Order: sequence, then structure tokens, then C-alpha cells
Amino acid sequence: MRRQHTVILCTAAAGVLALTACGPQNGAGDGKASPAGTPAPKGSSSSAPGSTGKTATLPDLVGKGLQTAQDEAQAAGFHALKSHDALGRDRLQALDRNWKVCSQTPAAGGGVSTGTTVDFGAVKLEESCPASDAPAPKPAGDTMPDFVGQGMKAVRAALPGNASITVKDAVQGRMVLQESNWKVCTQDPKAGAPLNGRPVSFTVAKVEENCP
Repeated sequence: MRRQHTVILCTAAAGVLALTACGPQNGAGDGKASPAGTPAPKGSSSSAPGSTGKTATLPDLVGKGLQTAQDEAQAAGFHALKSHDALGRDRLQALDRNWKVCSQTPAAGGGVSTGTTVDFGAVKLEESCPASDAPAPKPAGDTMPDFVGQGMKAVRAALPGNASITVKDAVQGRMVLQESNWKVCTQDPKAGAPLNGRPVSFTVAKVEENCP
């Protein structure tokens, strides 16, 4: 009988402990932030400085070396820069210090968005700037454009990528290795003729030479 009494007491004590553990606790388990807690920051809608709407004065960079022009444009806040061959020969400005600026777009002035792309038309240091940038060859469509007098490298880029093209030296029978140094003298088919995937052939001369 004494053993049974002990078991009953132990069972009752366990029940009291269980009720105590299930009761509400101050500041814990109630889903509310502690009074001393720091509120979570609200979402921010601010943008990076200068990302939109910022303007600056674009300097006049015509006549300067291409590398210097790029450096000064960046110092003025313009970082979207590109350049092209002002003679229309599609040469790459691989070493900027060997080129000079003939034109810039947009023109120099104030109130220019710093996100604007500044495009420099350039020629090599020993070359003269053209009165205006030579236009790129007209892309070939269903008919053959007139490519005579234009740079061979740029002409190739204007033809379909799958076109069959033959290029021969019209002056001395030399190998045509660097097409940006050559211009078109004759073409077949002639301007205005249908292309329809037919092979295309050109005779060329160096840009400083006269076509025969």
C-alpha cells in the first residue's frame, strides 16, 4: 500500500510540472518582438548615384589623340565610349595611341547625359581626317550594291556571312592579306544585279593606288 501511495504522488508531481511548462512565458513564444528588439529596416528604393538623370559637359575632343580623348571623356563623367574608322575601312583601333580623333558624336556641349555613348571617328596619326566620316557600305540584300571604291574589309562585312567571295589584286597579282588596306576596283555581279546566293568576285588595289 505504501508503494502505491508513492506512485500516485510521483504521477501528480509530473502533471504539475507539465502544466507549468505549457503555461505562457513572458517575452517568449508569443509571436511578439521583444521591447528591446530593433525593428527590421524598410525596403529601400534609392538608386545608385548618377544611374539616371545625371548630365555633364562633354569636352571638345576633336583633334586629340584617341587615347587622350578617351581619358578626358571619362574624367568628365562619360564612360560609354566607342570608336570607328573614319575612312570607312573598318579597321580596328587596336592601339589607341596610334589614332587621332576626327569627329565625335554627340558634339561637345553641356547638359549631355552621362549615360550617352560617345562615338569617336578616328584615323591613324599619319593620315588626314576626311571632311566627313566615310559611310559604311550598304548591306547587300537581294541585289548587289555598288561597292567600287570602298574598303574591301568593310565590303566583306556588308555581304551575307555565307557568301562565296573571291578577291584578286588588280595591279600586280599580289596576295591580298589584310583587306582593310585594299579598295574595290571591279565587282561581279555588277551593281543592281540579283544576288540569289551566287558567288561574288572582286579585283582590288591598295588604298593609295589607282585602279587600272
